[in-house]
Amino acid sequence: MRICDLIKSQETYDAKMDQTVLETVRVMVEGNIGAVPVLHNGKLVGIFSERDLMKRVLAEGRDPRSTCLAEVMTDDPLTVNMYEEVENCMALMRRHGFRHLPVCHEGQLVGMISLRDILLQDLSEKNDEVGMMRAYIHSVPDA
Repeated sequence: MRICDLIKSQETYDAKMDQTVLETVRVMVEGNIGAVPVLHNGKLVGIFSERDLMKRVLAEGRDPRSTCLAEVMTDDPLTVNMYEEVENCMALMRRHGFRHLPVCHEGQLVGMISLRDILLQDLSEKNDEVGMMRAYIHSVPDA
């Protein structure tokens, strides 16, 4: 399966570099979002995650009301192409230790993929396989 199949109906929230941490976190909480891409003039320049909030804002004693994302985001994030295989994205996340990847197409942000998205899709596929196997077992006549 490709990433484009997972994000086709996804609505992606993006933030601007000059937004405050508090503004962004409020939207993240409302939408149950773990990370947001940060744009400047329509171009992806960073990502802001729950981990950034903990490490670069709270642990450093910064005020989220006056701290802008440009100061605390992860710069120049790794991205994947929308036609990338899901398995490759999972390996990339595992290797680099993060749970969110911006998805781009021809240099433009088209979505975000999370480890949760991938795991839920995998679980759904496994449930479908189990269902098919059960149906097969129950349809085979006794010998």
